[in-house]
Amino acid sequence: MRTLNPSRWVTRLADSFEERGVYVPGIDGGPVQPWREFGWAIVGWIFTIGMFVLFFALAT
Repeated sequence: MRTLNPSRWVTRLADSFEERGVYVPGIDGGPVQPWREFGWAIVGWIFTIGMFVLFFALAT
């Protein structure tokens, strides 16, 4: 039986950001691509905001 695993969802979401491109040494002159460079940070931020909203929704 499959169980719901929220950490797997977060990992899969971050991996989807990283699959869009990878860092290639020697190509430092290009523009910063936030979805590629900061995928884990973006997922962490979205997750934190979601937990913050959920906490206050349950507190009321």
